Amino acid sequence: MSQTVIYSAKKIITMDPNQPEASHVAVRDGKILAVGGADCAAPWGPARRDDRLADTVLMPGFVEGHAHMMAGAMWQYAYAGFHDRIDPQGKLWQGMQDIGAVISGLKSFEASLPASEPMVGWGFDPIFLPTERLNRHHLDEISTTRPIAVIYSNFHLMCVNSAALEMAGYGPQTEAEGVLKGADGSLTGELQEMAAMFPVMRRMQIDFRSLAQRETSIRSYGEVAKHAGVTTMTDLYSAMEAEDLEVMLAIASEADYPLRIVPATGAMGAPPDQIAANAKALKARSTNKLRLGAVKLMTDGSIQGWTARVKWPGYVGGQPNGIWNSAPEQIFALFDTLHREGVQMHIHVNGDEAAEVSIAALEAALQKSPWRGHRHVLQHCQMMGVDQFKRCAELGISTNIFANHIWYFGDQHAALTLGTERAERMDACRSALDAGVNIAIHSDAPVTPLAPLFTAWCAVNRQTMSWRVLGAAQCISVQEALYAITLGAAHSLHLDNEIGSIEVGKEADFAVLGADPTAVEPQALKDVPVLGTVCGGVVHLL
Repeated sequence: MSQTVIYSAKKIITMDPNQPEASHVAVRDGKILAVGGADCAAPWGPARRDDRLADTVLMPGFVEGHAHMMAGAMWQYAYAGFHDRIDPQGKLWQGMQDIGAVISGLKSFEASLPASEPMVGWGFDPIFLPTERLNRHHLDEISTTRPIAVIYSNFHLMCVNSAALEMAGYGPQTEAEGVLKGADGSLTGELQEMAAMFPVMRRMQIDFRSLAQRETSIRSYGEVAKHAGVTTMTDLYSAMEAEDLEVMLAIASEADYPLRIVPATGAMGAPPDQIAANAKALKARSTNKLRLGAVKLMTDGSIQGWTARVKWPGYVGGQPNGIWNSAPEQIFALFDTLHREGVQMHIHVNGDEAAEVSIAALEAALQKSPWRGHRHVLQHCQMMGVDQFKRCAELGISTNIFANHIWYFGDQHAALTLGTERAERMDACRSALDAGVNIAIHSDAPVTPLAPLFTAWCAVNRQTMSWRVLGAAQCISVQEALYAITLGAAHSLHLDNEIGSIEVGKEADFAVLGADPTAVEPQALKDVPVLGTVCGGVVHLL
């Protein structure tokens, strides 16, 4: 018979309304055998006591329902962001506050590269800089011969130098959506959305698949998760191929790998029937710690990049109303086939027009092929209104809301993209909950750092970087936010019967914390220390 181990803690927050708190949890075969006091496992025979966690607070392992496995591997490129960031090795990278600092930092990085190698930067966001927009002339200051691309923090835009434009065949004659030109008709170097960016990415060998699927990236993902208290995490636009799957299966099967991974394969570039068949074939290969079979669909772009599709009156600066990554007719066709074939969809919607089209397409698919337990998920949901959340509740659609955006971009959205009134209802967790919609909240790492307690803090306090409360009516309680990073996120992944709470029969996945997040002031929620995780009963302390 397998051995039973009883872990003690100062407090165990179970997220189970039948037994909200406990002091001990018994684990056998990687699952929760009993929860309660010191004698909770007595009916099950002899047990070994483990007091390594006795001075900690345990919660269900956090579930990050929208992140990308390239989060760790991006650090091989030059960081060019506005915010301070910490890399997977714990090194602090100072944010860059103006274009001069960005160019200086990129020049230093460029000097370290072999002469024949293209240069890639990442994390840049022009919306924070009070100077002219980054353009090819700035990057030509670094090199006129080495191709250079700077990927924006939202991953929907990039800026490239003249050498990269020439390599991709872009010139004055180019007339393509997303390839920007200045008032004089010359190319600025800014490229918006995948159709415009891909020719440069292919020629410069910027391959998100290789970044995400190499063994070092998968292991780094597990380490990053452990530091954030996360035991289940998505890779929400996976470009996995056959050989990649074998590597992931091997790593995930290791008993001491600290993470369950839920990839969602990208649903672009192939006919809907082929996408569905591939998803179902992958699902058949699922294991305990690698859950396959979902897909990710892209509709619009990024609000701070002005490429999201928003309803009237559009953007406050009069910018064009965004770019469709998938045209509405494509969205309807994809949803119809994937829903009919029983494939769960995770659907990128930043603007409320994109949400409107997506909800209508899901409703049409449901009318043709009823499926009560589909749990299709709208991802980001940044501009969704009360009416849209109510329709989601009626149709059984889940939402995963980008709460971090309030802190990172709230001030800019109020001033530059949407105006104060609409910015105050962005990422409307309160409206979603009141409408009866299941919600998760997320970081979209590496767009913003992986840290579920910080994400919860954002949803609870809705403070911007200027410490302004943006939309107090949309604040949610600490308990609601903790639900959104545990059971709510687990529900969106069809895993709430296995993870998300500390209950008998579920996986023994715990976040190990240095304080009680339900006892600190809501303002201190983001400062609760993460000391490690337990995944499948295996302890991983920092």
